[in-house]
Amino acid sequence: MNAAPQRVEHQMTDKGFVPIYTTAVVEQPWNDYSATDHEVWATLFERQQALLVGRASEEFLRNQRAMGMSERQIPKFEDLNRTLRATTGWEVIGVEGLLPELTFFDHLANRRFPVTWWIRKPEQLDYLAEPDLFHDLFGHVPLLMNPIFADYMAAYGRGGVKAHGIGPEALVQLTRLYWYTVEFGLIRDPDGLRIYGAGILSSKGESIYCLDSAAPNRIGFDLERIMRTRYRIDTYQKTYFVIDSFEDLMRATEPDFTPIYARLGEQDTIPAGDILATDRVYHRGTGEGWSQEADY
Repeated sequence: MNAAPQRVEHQMTDKGFVPIYTTAVVEQPWNDYSATDHEVWATLFERQQALLVGRASEEFLRNQRAMGMSERQIPKFEDLNRTLRATTGWEVIGVEGLLPELTFFDHLANRRFPVTWWIRKPEQLDYLAEPDLFHDLFGHVPLLMNPIFADYMAAYGRGGVKAHGIGPEALVQLTRLYWYTVEFGLIRDPDGLRIYGAGILSSKGESIYCLDSAAPNRIGFDLERIMRTRYRIDTYQKTYFVIDSFEDLMRATEPDFTPIYARLGEQDTIPAGDILATDRVYHRGTGEGWSQEADY
């Protein structure tokens, strides 16, 4: 018999929280989810669905409906995979927690999206340190039905495998690209700025903050600017980068990154909240028009 999948989470030590990594691919133990697990999914799903109308990318909302995700119960991976494979050739695979970088890149390069099989506890509704099933499924998976974004994710995985062979500095630079697009990206829809990053889509607080608050910068997409920009994992973002379309995102990241890594290695990194003279900064609210100064 196969061993039951484990719930792998960070550990608290004398030096603070320490991430724990696992490489195991597991079957989703759907029949073992408790009533509480399904209730947590329903609570989070209903809350975000209500909040994201007029905030999330219409592409995200449309794809979520097409996949049949609902508040009724935790989705079954096998059901989602039938739709994903037929649409873009992707599939969801179950994992126990955080993956080592190279393992994660390899899955993406082969159109496998890792989803943590377990869901947060009721007392963790608003925050937990690592991705859980709600973040992965609700936030990430719907956009994998978009052919262009699906190609971008696979290309990112291939780029990650390559960067892993180049060295740690290249990996850090590439990770910033994932952070500021896949996790915390904004897109310019016809009706204004909208959310497509999974880290925002699965967060009640950041879904409001990223569009309504005067505090963060909202800067037009610039590949090398992003790859130089540091970020924080323990607070809302100080800066969000805005793409005009998924097509533009794909085009901007098609070139060979090898000379980019070489150039960036000779430049200083940029603090997360800084604005440069060359930045194109969106006004808050609808995001209409460009400004050289933040609309504070």
